[in-house]
Amino acid sequence: MGHGRITKFINGRIVQDGQLATADILVSADSGRILSVEQASPSSCQNHPGLIDVVDLDGRILAPGLIDVQLNGAFGFNFSVLLDNHLSYVKELNRVNKALVQTGLTSYLPTLTSQPANVYRQVLPYLGPTGGLRLAETGCESLGAHCEGPFLSRGKNGIHNLDNLQEPQNGFEDFEACYGSSNLSVSPDGRPPRIKMITAAPEVGKVTTACIPELQKRNIIFSIGHSEATYEQACAAVERGASMVTHLFNAMPPLHHRNPGVLGLLGHSETIRRPYIGVIADGIHLHPSVVNVASQAHPDGFILVTDAMHLVGLPDGTYQWSTDGHRLIKKKSRLTLEGNPDKIAGSAVTLLECVNNFLSWSDTDIPTALKAVTATPARMLGLHGVKGSLTPGADADLVVLSEIKSGGRSQLVLEQTWKFGIKVYDGQEC
Repeated sequence: MGHGRITKFINGRIVQDGQLATADILVSADSGRILSVEQASPSSCQNHPGLIDVVDLDGRILAPGLIDVQLNGAFGFNFSVLLDNHLSYVKELNRVNKALVQTGLTSYLPTLTSQPANVYRQVLPYLGPTGGLRLAETGCESLGAHCEGPFLSRGKNGIHNLDNLQEPQNGFEDFEACYGSSNLSVSPDGRPPRIKMITAAPEVGKVTTACIPELQKRNIIFSIGHSEATYEQACAAVERGASMVTHLFNAMPPLHHRNPGVLGLLGHSETIRRPYIGVIADGIHLHPSVVNVASQAHPDGFILVTDAMHLVGLPDGTYQWSTDGHRLIKKKSRLTLEGNPDKIAGSAVTLLECVNNFLSWSDTDIPTALKAVTATPARMLGLHGVKGSLTPGADADLVVLSEIKSGGRSQLVLEQTWKFGIKVYDGQEC
C-alpha cells in the first residue's frame, strides 16, 4: 500500500488467549498486517527508529475488527435490489462499505435473500471477496457473498418471497442455473468463488445428496437454514459437509423432546462434528435466555450475527423492501412486514450492539463475547490466523473499544476502527 509507516499500540488491553492481557502491538500500514505482539516496553520503538507512530490506548481495549457473516444491507442500501445500472450499484456499495467501519465492522459477508436468477447473476460480481485489493480506504471488506436462499423450505420461508423459492431436483446443475456457474467457481486467474456461503434447507430436493458435497469441493460453506429437516436429515447434511446453521432457532421448528429437528445438532454425538451456529442477539428474534442456552451448548461454535436489513442506520418509519410492493416497518431495532406485525423481517442492529446485548444478558466476559464476532467466524470461514486475530501475520483489522459499566455489566463503546493498519474511523474526531 506504500504508506511505509509502523504503528505501535501501547498502554492498552488486548484480547489474547481468551483473556484481556497487557501487551504492545506493532502493525504495518505497508503490509497491512500485524508485525509483533510484545511485552509492554518502550524499548521496542528502538527497532524501528523514525518510523513508528505511537498510539497510547490509555487502558482501552484493542481487539480484532468485527466480522458479520449475515448482513443483508445497511444505511438504505439493500444488496438484493437491482438499481438502474451497475455504476449506481457499485456507488451505493462503496458508500455502505465506508460507513460500516463506523460500526466497528471490518469484514462481512454481503447477504442476498431469495431472488430470481437474474438478480444473482447481476449483483454477485460486485459482492465477491475484495481481499486481494487490500485497500483500507475502501472501508469494510467483503469476504464473499452469502446467498440465503432460494432453496428453502416453503413452510419456513420467513419473509422470503414464496414465488422465488426453488427445489434442486437436478442437483448442482440447478444451483449453477440459479446463481451462475462463474459465481460458484474459482476464476481463471485463481480468485476464489464470489459466493462464500449458501444457506439452504437440506431436505429440499437434492440439496444434501448432490449439492452439499459439490459446494464443499469448491470451498463454499453450506449452512442449514429456513428448514423443516428432521434430526436425521440435519445429521446427514452435516455428514455431507454442512458446517453452519443460519440464525439458530429462527425459521425452523422448535425443539421437541422426541423430534429435535435441526436444533438437535446442539446435542448430537461426538461422532459427527457439530456445525457452527449463527445467533441474532437483538432482543427480538430470540429471548435472552435462549441466546445464553446456545452459547453454553456450543461455546466454540457460537457466532453472533445481525441479519440486519438495509434499514439499519435509518430513522424509524415505513420503507420499501422489494420490487413486489412489500414494505417494512422499522420501530427502533424491530423490523416487521407491513400488514403482518408478527412477521419479523431481519434486524436493524449493529454487531457491536449484539455484543453488548450478550454482555448484558449473561455472565460472559468481554473476550468471550468478542470471540463470537472475531475468532469464531474467522475460523468458520477458514480464515483462522488471517482475520479475527491479533497474532503476528494476521491482517491488521482492529477496533479500539472503551469499557463502561451499566447496571453492573460491561458495555463496549467504539472509539476507533483500523483497516490493514490504517485508521479509517475515529469517533473522537466526529
